[in-house]
Amino acid sequence: MEMNPRLYRLEEGGLLVEAMLQRLGEDLLVSIWGGAAHIGAVAMAQPRPSIADPSRRSATASVFCYIGHKEDEVVKEVSERLAAELGGRVVVAAGLHWDRLDPSGIEQVMRNVRALVRDIVVHERNRSVHE
Repeated sequence: MEMNPRLYRLEEGGLLVEAMLQRLGEDLLVSIWGGAAHIGAVAMAQPRPSIADPSRRSATASVFCYIGHKEDEVVKEVSERLAAELGGRVVVAAGLHWDRLDPSGIEQVMRNVRALVRDIVVHERNRSVHE
């Protein structure tokens, strides 16, 4: 099984967000960074049947966040999405920081993160089909 890390990048609105993904068996280890790279929060997610519709897959995450950091929402959303979409356990670490970022800049960062996650899901699904 391939264990080489894959890099993803997306820049919109002058805000570059990058990610590195490494498969560890069926599990995923993902780092997301932008601006001044660091680790602000980490989440671990695992897939489970949806509570609302057990025929659909969902996910549950546990989150650890350093004091004063806001990446907890990012890592929870990303880890749950990847676990639900791809079916494996997922660990996500993220650090996103730009000085004096206003609310519209924060919204742009989140759009960039979500677009990057869409790219990861598409790539990983295609990779699975070709194995």
